Amino acid sequence: MDQIKIGRFIAACRKQQNLTQMQLAEKLGITDRAVSKWERGKGLPDASLMLDLCSELKISVNELLSGEVIEMTQYNQKAEQQLLELAKEREEKDKALLHMEILLGVLATAVLLICIFVANYVPMPTWAQIVLIISGVVPFIIGVVYAIRIEQIAGFYECEHCHHKYVPKYTSVFFSPHYGRTRLMQCPQCGKRSWQKKSIRK
Repeated sequence: MDQIKIGRFIAACRKQQNLTQMQLAEKLGITDRAVSKWERGKGLPDASLMLDLCSELKISVNELLSGEVIEMTQYNQKAEQQLLELAKEREEKDKALLHMEILLGVLATAVLLICIFVANYVPMPTWAQIVLIISGVVPFIIGVVYAIRIEQIAGFYECEHCHHKYVPKYTSVFFSPHYGRTRLMQCPQCGKRSWQKKSIRK
């Protein structure tokens, strides 16, 4: 989506309704800085604000995301285009998150291994070895917790039986046996347990 175009459209619609940035912000329960940020193309309104924003600007969500007034003859076409763009953006974000998961896992493991290596091969008192190993274990555990969180929210898992795609609970991902990004979990749709693969697209 073109954030600059959407920002200019928000500004034009706001002025059409004879509203200042401050007045629009007050109606939405936010700061005028947020409105200014949208209008400069530096960000998009949160999904929770979009309906209220569109109501105040007398436009549809489809028009907001398109950054222009849509004729009725083009409405369905524009709606489909917006859905495709949103899906594509979600996929790109999920891919970036999964790359971050790998990086986080590698860094956490590297820190742990370096601490263990130094504690074993560099002469030091026993208490210093213990402190050093703990210093490696703590970031490793934190890294694993965050890596699993990333894996949970990025993309979907697909049931081997009914092919239902869903985002599981954190505990389901954390405690499930796995190899790579394939995990043995229970499908919320059919209730069967199977080895479910990570999928970016729904």
